[in-house]
Amino acid sequence: MSAAAAPLVLAIETSCDETAVALVRGSTLLAGEVASQVALHQPFGGVVPEVASRSHLSKIKPLIDLVLAKTGVEPGRLDGVAATLGPGLLTALLVGVAAAKGLAIGLGRPFIGVNHLEGHLLSPFCNDESGPPVRSLGLIVSGGHTQLVLLERVGVYRIISRTMDDAAGEAFDKVAKLIGLPYPGGPEIDRLARQGDPDKYRLPRSMPGENNFQFSFSGLKTAVRYLLPQLSGDFRADLAASFQEAVVDVLVRKTVSAARAYGCDVVGVSGGVSCNSRLRTRMAEACADAGLTLRLARPDLTTDNAAMIGFVAIQRLQQGPVDDLAADADPSLALAGDE
Repeated sequence: MSAAAAPLVLAIETSCDETAVALVRGSTLLAGEVASQVALHQPFGGVVPEVASRSHLSKIKPLIDLVLAKTGVEPGRLDGVAATLGPGLLTALLVGVAAAKGLAIGLGRPFIGVNHLEGHLLSPFCNDESGPPVRSLGLIVSGGHTQLVLLERVGVYRIISRTMDDAAGEAFDKVAKLIGLPYPGGPEIDRLARQGDPDKYRLPRSMPGENNFQFSFSGLKTAVRYLLPQLSGDFRADLAASFQEAVVDVLVRKTVSAARAYGCDVVGVSGGVSCNSRLRTRMAEACADAGLTLRLARPDLTTDNAAMIGFVAIQRLQQGPVDDLAADADPSLALAGDE
């Protein structure tokens, strides 16, 4: 299907603390806007659901208007309107779902409800150069999720493993707080670690068995907590680098091992933590050594964004008619097609 013939979708993402709207045609992002809430939640050291939902309410319509204005697209030209159904914060999800359903009903267009995790899983293929989604082993790694998913084809997925406790991004935030870095901690540790020695402190790697693909980061976080009283002087850069290396080691090793075990030639990496510079470098090196093709989500599509939601919606529209108006926001929404 040519780009001109591909469906045109307006997509909304409000699963947590980013209000995002995008206009997507095929695999092309025509326009995308994100209103960040980091400054709102910084005083609390984490996301406050009520604060998040109120901010979404004030930002959603202006962002929709801005995206349409930037592209010059009339609403009547849309082929569908999409929004994240879950998983996420219920009160936040409801804002995006209600806005998208209202627009879809008013325009007489289908509403497409999208799983946030499916958006991340397919985001490495959401650009004009990568081609359509193919069978691959996906690592979704973010503040709320760390899991390996076998992508057989669009809509057919098998979850290989999940974290047994903290997600990697959550561990980054908690360790950053322990060593006095501001929220959100992931980017702060990434920046500080570039000045440190990743081999300075030997920190634990969880469940190292060759065929054990489960993740666990609470023990690593605890190890950092107990190590801190023993340290003095200017240790933060070395500790940040050592902690980051421990997380990246586990993510890279288990992802490459799982790709081999399940006969995948392609590895996709997505989610907010996939923007980490050390993870991107190490994963590229490991995949090259293993003869695997690596698909990394574009940096601007790693954190919560509406482009990935629109891309999934387009895949659904291309498969046939869609009618999700009866679907409700679900904070614990499972990945559809999980086998």
